[in-house]
Amino acid sequence: MASEAEFRTLIESASDGILVSNTAGRLLEANAAVCQMLGYTREELRQMGFVDIVASGEMVRILPEVSQLSEGEVVRSEWLCRHKDGSQFPAEVGSTILPDGRLQCIMRDITQRKMAEDKIREQASLLDKARDAILVCSPEEHRILYWNRSAERLYGWQAAEVLDHSQMELLNRDPVQFLAVMKAVTAQGEWAGEMQQYDKEGRLVIVESRWTLIKDAQGRPKSILSINTDITERKKLEQQFLRSQRMESIGTLAGGIAHDLNNVLAPIMMSIELLKHQERSAQKHEILATIECSAKRGADLVKQVLSFARGVEGRQLAVQVGHLLKEVEKITNETFLKSIQVLCTIPSPLWVVQGDPTQIHQVLLNLCVNARDAMPNGGQLKLSATNMVLDGQCASMMPGAKPGQYIHIQVEDNGTGMPPEVIDRIFEPFFTTKELGKGTGLGLSSVMAIVKSHHGFLRVESEMGKGTTFHIYLPAHMSEHAEIEAAVPGDLPRGNRELILVVDDEAAVQQITKQTLETFGYRVLLAADGAEAVSLYSKHRSEVALVLTDMMMPVMDGPATIQVLMRMNPEICIVAASGMNSSGMEEKAASSGVKNFIPKPYTAETLLKTLDAVLHAQVVA
Repeated sequence: MASEAEFRTLIESASDGILVSNTAGRLLEANAAVCQMLGYTREELRQMGFVDIVASGEMVRILPEVSQLSEGEVVRSEWLCRHKDGSQFPAEVGSTILPDGRLQCIMRDITQRKMAEDKIREQASLLDKARDAILVCSPEEHRILYWNRSAERLYGWQAAEVLDHSQMELLNRDPVQFLAVMKAVTAQGEWAGEMQQYDKEGRLVIVESRWTLIKDAQGRPKSILSINTDITERKKLEQQFLRSQRMESIGTLAGGIAHDLNNVLAPIMMSIELLKHQERSAQKHEILATIECSAKRGADLVKQVLSFARGVEGRQLAVQVGHLLKEVEKITNETFLKSIQVLCTIPSPLWVVQGDPTQIHQVLLNLCVNARDAMPNGGQLKLSATNMVLDGQCASMMPGAKPGQYIHIQVEDNGTGMPPEVIDRIFEPFFTTKELGKGTGLGLSSVMAIVKSHHGFLRVESEMGKGTTFHIYLPAHMSEHAEIEAAVPGDLPRGNRELILVVDDEAAVQQITKQTLETFGYRVLLAADGAEAVSLYSKHRSEVALVLTDMMMPVMDGPATIQVLMRMNPEICIVAASGMNSSGMEEKAASSGVKNFIPKPYTAETLLKTLDAVLHAQVVA
């Protein structure tokens, strides 16, 4: 057995403080370490008890702990001790009963450890307050070791649900990307970039992620710190911005090609009128009428592209919706799969609506195309229109409705239908459920915009697996003096051998304009550009009664040509024409001194009436 001297030497050399007391709590022994810890000498401590070295109120908690001790049993707890100078400090205390019945306490000052723990807690609190999702995972098994509050908010999992689970399995469904990032972090010590992850509900979350490899004191990989910023909404906005830029580019492109498209359509439209004038066969007249209708629709679609891209307001005509439905029925029957049956029901008489027939046609066609896409295996598409009077009570039940007389149009399919969460978003610009490249997300937003611009409203009914019905309500126009779209023209005015100088860089436009004018009693000179027009005018100045010039041409464009011709003859009669951004070109023509302008593609009727009015000094507004 160790001697008393050896035992005391052992106690004195211990780094932890050691106190021994009797059963009443009076201190009997104290080593050097505890004297230094408490600030008392050994003799002072031997005159004191435990109650003198612990903070006020601590004995109430300590006594029950030590009173139940049995010999050899050790109880570890934290005491708040009091220094001689009155300051307090925390101590970790191990209490045990010695064989002779005395109480021995081994004490360790844990002030530094508690400060470190407080600092860690403070740092953890700050991490929890961070807006970014912060997580720590092991470098090999990818187990999650830390998960802050923002991570809970972003991904939907509470920390207890994810700790010790694989980050790759929970968040990253693309193992190729995840493993590539892990490889980069291991090799370079850090990585930053965008990642596609998924939350608890399976929703896609796009994050801007920064990964840092944490090493231990020996330089071995210990953990990986990831800081993730949610950029899902920002990416959506960026995509919408890029789509908006593309739409703006499309608008610019549409304006650029409108001139060429109209030049293609102009000869067709004027040729049709010439052929109709010369043809006597009723069957051929019907064929020509069909071609004319298609050409006019093409011209209207060019205008509609410009209208959609640049926000130009459409025409306001009294439109027969029944005629448009019949036309859409014909188009869908000819172009949709034969497995889709198209039915059209139109009562008679049907009221008219005031608006742009091309825009309403676009609404109907868009809805029919959507219906077709909802019936990949075939089905039934029903088109119908009825007169409807909404009273105050009925109107109050439909958002956006006002009491009055309406044309109620229905486009109904028995296709796949839509869930409620999709119905809530279908009119958002750029929202689409179609695959990439198969839809822009602009069709239904255009439908909504057009219906609202016509002071109407719409409703949607849909059920998964049973189909969808779009209800469109357009205010009826009851005026008896409304301008009807399909007005029957009277006899076309004829010329009296006047010489017309036609300036256009499109050969087809030149020829059909020449044939039209010559058929109706004019003589014609043709020029392919402004320079040629000036040359011809200088030779035939005394004969040329009027110059018809395009505004966009190579070598010398319309405005430049007009200026030269007007310097040559200030009294010259000029009619300008253009198919590109008609309002802008009309302003350019007016600023050049030209008061008469016709947009392309123009019909023979428009051309002949304009020339007749100008040559007879009737300025066309």
